[in-house]
Amino acid sequence: GADVIKVEIPGKGDDTRGFAPPYLKDGEGQDTDQSAYFTCANRNKRSITLDLTKPEGIELAKKMIAKSDVLVENFKTGGLAKYGLGYEQLKDDNPGLVYCSVTGFGHTGPYANRPGYDVLIQGMGGFMSVTGEPDSDPQKAGIPISDLIAGMYAAVGINAALRHREVTGEGQHIDIGMLDSTAAILSIQGANFLATGQNPPRLGNAHPNIVPYQSFATADGDIILAVGNDGQFQRFCKVAGCENLAEDPKFATNANRVSNRDEIVALLKPIIAAKPSEFWLTELEKNNVSCGPINRLDQVFADPQF
Repeated sequence: GADVIKVEIPGKGDDTRGFAPPYLKDGEGQDTDQSAYFTCANRNKRSITLDLTKPEGIELAKKMIAKSDVLVENFKTGGLAKYGLGYEQLKDDNPGLVYCSVTGFGHTGPYANRPGYDVLIQGMGGFMSVTGEPDSDPQKAGIPISDLIAGMYAAVGINAALRHREVTGEGQHIDIGMLDSTAAILSIQGANFLATGQNPPRLGNAHPNIVPYQSFATADGDIILAVGNDGQFQRFCKVAGCENLAEDPKFATNANRVSNRDEIVALLKPIIAAKPSEFWLTELEKNNVSCGPINRLDQVFADPQF
């Protein structure tokens, strides 16, 4: 793996060290000054602090960069260039440098100079408009999805640039915008809009193009039912004792189930609610119908799959 050196702010370190509580515990069970938030993204990295307002700090940064394969930075557009640490200012001393900038909006366009945080980008990128219950306010994801997806695109871009360098010897400047990355993962919702010109509605846990494909309440909890094709729907109906629904032309095909979404979901809810989760999880798995529990985090981290 990579030897990563994280450059932090003198005197206090990275802002996310203070994104707490919770804090990590020491050997005696007492809080340390290190947040769980910081740790989740910075395990196995070395850290230093550099004061880029001082010439010696800038010179030390240049020495480190001159022998580095990759530089990743998330200053606002032009933030490092004012210290002489922009890509154009560094590439002559290290022609193979892969320089990756991650900003809210990228280095071009009318928003280039704006700061960007995850929740802002989720809103501006369309993600929140399609997330939440139909009669509720727009919702953000429970995790910082725009931060995370920008990091994933950055990793893909860096690996591609390193491969390019291996062949040509040339480094590159990679410009990652969180807004671009978030718009890219609109995926089927973006395609549905481009195909129809209509803004997709919020559907809660349901799928815009597949039915039934959502959470359902059982007699003792909740499950996810993900019926991916008509064959699975027929097998589901056999397990549920409602074969008549699979034979009804209104529900026999996925396209018709999508068109009659409210009706079929209303019919399925009392059927699924009549039996406990274990029945559905066991019997549907036996019949090759995609179904699963909705796990809390304690259940996730105790799952034998991991």
